[in-house]
Amino acid sequence: MRLKLIVCKVLQKESYFCAARSRNTVDIHLMPQGLHNEPDKLRTQLIEAVKSVRDIQDRPYDALLLGYGLCSNGIVGVSASIPVIAPRGHDCITLLLGSRKRYQDYFDSHRGVYWYSPGWIEDGKQPSQERFEETLREYTEKYGADNAAYLMEMQEGWMKEYSWATYIDWDLPGSDEYKKYTRRCAEFLKWNYDEVPGDPGLMQRMLDGRWDSGEFLIVPPGQSIAQDLTNPGIICCKDCQA
Repeated sequence: MRLKLIVCKVLQKESYFCAARSRNTVDIHLMPQGLHNEPDKLRTQLIEAVKSVRDIQDRPYDALLLGYGLCSNGIVGVSASIPVIAPRGHDCITLLLGSRKRYQDYFDSHRGVYWYSPGWIEDGKQPSQERFEETLREYTEKYGADNAAYLMEMQEGWMKEYSWATYIDWDLPGSDEYKKYTRRCAEFLKWNYDEVPGDPGLMQRMLDGRWDSGEFLIVPPGQSIAQDLTNPGIICCKDCQA
């Protein structure tokens, strides 16, 4: 099969890793990182990316894959003239851990967890000493030292809700350095440090075309993705309610 994967840049390394091992031809379209914070913008840009897939007629794709979970309803409304496949999960952490169950089990036993991975670390916006110092410098230059200190106190207040910095390890090149970085972040933030093995199984099955309905939402051509209002956090097919 020839497949098109539209995925957040945060999963760039993992996506290419799995695509290289798939027997299918997988073309990858990387989306800007951080769009999950602006669901309407994510939805708009996803729809535009889907249109670009539709415009390719010489070598049509057999299916369109979305490397997104529900992501604040950012994928709701997406449809295509070919089947659309999306993992049944809340966000990209489900893909990194390999299943919704692993995600939920860890979350239940580690309240206040902030996830780290190669893509998130490279983005440079993870809680860290570097981010703190850069933000403080910017605020000081704009607003003066006293106002900067106040703004930092207000902005960083949300960090008190977290107590774990957890690195998801796919054992990709550079993993040791990413682990060290995450550990330094935990020490600076006074959080606990942990690392868990990543599992490429879910993403690999998506790229291999093994789309079990329990793991993936399979949207027929012409139908669109909707949120199941009876089960918050679940995505379904608008017409078939699968």
